Amino acid sequence: QVQLVESGGGLVQAGGSLRLSCAASGSINRANVMGWYRQGPGKQRELVAAISSSGTTNYADSVKGRFTISRNNAKNTVYLQMNSLEPEDTAVYFCYSSLPTFIITTPPTYWGQGTQVTVSS
Repeated sequence: QVQLVESGGGLVQAGGSLRLSCAASGSINRANVMGWYRQGPGKQRELVAAISSSGTTNYADSVKGRFTISRNNAKNTVYLQMNSLEPEDTAVYFCYSSLPTFIITTPPTYWGQGTQVTVSS
């Protein structure tokens, strides 16, 4: 089992920035894919960004150029730097981890509890 704990959410004005962190513990295999999904009010959960153990990244079109995902394998932590935030980015953001894989589109196996991000206009 892998436990994921997110932090860094909050309330920010449009145009502002936030940095989310997700710390993994438990039966960690660093050959996993980690990333972030989000679920806005009345919307389905959607992929925001993913990163492989080697650093390959994948982003949703809606966040390209504004969000940056990174990971520190030594700390078993993944980050999401969110810049130029828009009200449409308001959502609960969930960290995830896959089983060991080289395929960045591998679906999540483990989830964090979520952290709220609210962007005011």
